[in-house]
Amino acid sequence: MGDSLAYGGIGSTSRDQAHTLFGQTMGLVAATAGFFTLGAYLGRHLSNGWSFVAFIAAFACLIGMRFTVRQSESVTTSLLFGVGLLLGLGMSSLLAYYAGTNPQAVWEAGGATALFIAGFGAAGYATRQDLSALGRVCFWALVALIAFGIVMIFVSIPGGWLGYSLLGLVIFAGLTMFDFQRLRRSTEIDSAPFMAASIFLDALNVFQFLLQLIWRRRD
Repeated sequence: MGDSLAYGGIGSTSRDQAHTLFGQTMGLVAATAGFFTLGAYLGRHLSNGWSFVAFIAAFACLIGMRFTVRQSESVTTSLLFGVGLLLGLGMSSLLAYYAGTNPQAVWEAGGATALFIAGFGAAGYATRQDLSALGRVCFWALVALIAFGIVMIFVSIPGGWLGYSLLGLVIFAGLTMFDFQRLRRSTEIDSAPFMAASIFLDALNVFQFLLQLIWRRRD
């Protein structure tokens, strides 16, 4: 009976840690989205050159997070918020264009993104089947999709952008499920900023694909 109580206590502690990590991670995702929105507003008149610089700086912050995630949670969290702000600055001119030509599409894409992440995130968080293989397949599929996108810059493919967006949504559905399962299985509280970065990037990419689909449909 003593052993049962001990194991029960360990299981309860593990669940409490998982719940704490989930709450902290999703709070960081929301805060990062807020910094992204701030960056998009502040940079709405930013030139293309400075937008590119902002993207490079955001990428540098992501790399920096890999080195600070085990050393300093506060520094890692600051870098995470920097990623959100810089990506907002980088995408500000594009978002300003979409908002200027079809603001309804932006709101619809935002709402659809929230439902998409919530649905596939819940599925990944709840499933007991190991999604590691799915994560690897989706990663390499994403690499192939990026290569396909580069090709489409130089070669006109009928219906190419539609297929690109739909495939992107399929890939990020898998990555979202994988990331939320990782979040459920992890009990390391200091990993929250890094997990939040992954989920935020999932949501941001889904938003871009949905925005392109909705905007082209209404255009």
